Amino acid sequence: MYQNKDHTNQRHTVTKSSNIDISEQKFLFEITSKISNLLDKGDNLLLFGELGVGKTTFVRFLINELQSKKNIDTTEVLSPTFNILNEYQINNINIKHYDLYRIKQKEELENLDLFQEKDVINIIEWPEIISSRNINYIKLEFSYSDNFKKRWLVISSNYNNKIIDEFKKI
Repeated sequence: MYQNKDHTNQRHTVTKSSNIDISEQKFLFEITSKISNLLDKGDNLLLFGELGVGKTTFVRFLINELQSKKNIDTTEVLSPTFNILNEYQINNINIKHYDLYRIKQKEELENLDLFQEKDVINIIEWPEIISSRNINYIKLEFSYSDNFKKRWLVISSNYNNKIIDEFKKI
């Protein structure tokens, strides 16, 4: 018998791309170029993956591509592993790039004011420690093949957005 249940507070992955080959930097750059055209203020990108798999390279390509499109000199984009947060202002777009690798306890997140500003783009490396249940997010999972000769990217989300729509086609 069907039971009418309230599903309004439940979030499900809307869709997932297939494995996208990012083994060569030019492939990763093509992906970031597409994503740069589709990002909106308020987007939260959660980047998962092992050390060295391409998360920071993705962020560098993305920020430099946005800077180029706005005719702004490209800047050096480094992982904020030690300072935890790097901010980039690209015309009217504010990007907050977090690296939570060194955060070991959830209480340490309170000082970061994650997700407090709704008109910024948050990019978060090593987001495993945060609870993503109450936010809309786009999840990027970077991985190696078993023999480490290939790198892959899978994109998923818990809400409908242009990025997911674009990469469902791949």
